[in-house]
Amino acid sequence: MNPTLRGFLILALIALIVVVLQLENTLVALTIIARIAFILAIAVFVFLVWRERREEISLWPRRATTAFYGAAILAVADLAVYWYGGAHGFQLLAFVAVLVLCGLAMFRIWRDQHHYA
Repeated sequence: MNPTLRGFLILALIALIVVVLQLENTLVALTIIARIAFILAIAVFVFLVWRERREEISLWPRRATTAFYGAAILAVADLAVYWYGGAHGFQLLAFVAVLVLCGLAMFRIWRDQHHYA
């Protein structure tokens, strides 16, 4: 049997079980739990990376440190607002733009502090 067809049949079977047993509310609850777990996993990863590099960051100039942490806080606030209220249309575009610009700012600061001439 074709692996793609087998995958679609498994998905159809799962969907049929959810509909027949009326497990929509359980599925919604599991989705919410998965979203929370994903955000916590990202937070733990960022914390571990920060803990490994905090001594190096403390040696940076005050302006670079402030801009780096400011971009990180803005990205976290942007994610929190998106997670709490959602985004549609131009709001989604603004959400992605803020995240990209925060990441770009953090990358540029990090690269400038590691530029060896």
